Amino acid sequence: MLQIQNIIKLIGFCSVMLSLPVLAGEPTTVPMHDKGAATYYVPVSIKGWGTGDFLVDTGASYMAINQVALNSLKASDQAEYIKQLIGTLADGNQIVVPVYRIASVRIGRSCKLTDVEAAVFPGNTRNILGLSALRRTAPFRFSVDPPKLILSGCNADSRTASLD
Repeated sequence: MLQIQNIIKLIGFCSVMLSLPVLAGEPTTVPMHDKGAATYYVPVSIKGWGTGDFLVDTGASYMAINQVALNSLKASDQAEYIKQLIGTLADGNQIVVPVYRIASVRIGRSCKLTDVEAAVFPGNTRNILGLSALRRTAPFRFSVDPPKLILSGCNADSRTASLD
């Protein structure tokens, strides 16, 4: 009788273990820096463009790049046009913007994402890390003391510093 109870316990344990989600490694921590007015930035590298500071904006539906960045990405065949959308700016004005799929984006040193949708704003405007990229790293945490992003959903091969 004791052996049957142990077997039942083992079967129950195995079924619980099989129902648990498999986590893909440890979360990635990306330090943020404050440029004043409680705005936080992180380094973002985009294959075909380079590295720059992106404003972290959880209120922005899309990652946003400027036309200068898009020109570099198109020249290196790292961006593909998807659609146009009507965007509402912080001041309430609306603008029609194109959306492109960016081949490879790295947040911080090691969080690599592929095929990220980004809205494109004219000129040399500020680049924004919005939800089209951040939701891919979910669950994520935004901490202001100390300022950092903790990203969970980075690609399994994202532990390297390369964008290849």
